[in-house]
Amino acid sequence: MTKKDLIDEIIINENISKVDAEKVVNRLFEAISNHLASGEEVSVAGFGKFSISERVEREGINPSTGEKIKISASKSAKFKPAKQLKESLNV
Repeated sequence: MTKKDLIDEIIINENISKVDAEKVVNRLFEAISNHLASGEEVSVAGFGKFSISERVEREGINPSTGEKIKISASKSAKFKPAKQLKESLNV
């Protein structure tokens, strides 16, 4: 499912305009991104939890040259599904 598909689903099921549905989806993603960027977890009851995973600096190998390289420390978004979501997928 793409962002466009999500917007279309909202339009069909909630009977709102495409512009309004797009605003809602964009604002939702913006809110999640902003809270994660400030170091907060985002929990959605029955759906799951978004959090930040910190990756330490490490050594890697350039697959093209075989040369050892330094991979910088970084942050990545992580999602852990709620029990209800996992159960709904395994019905």
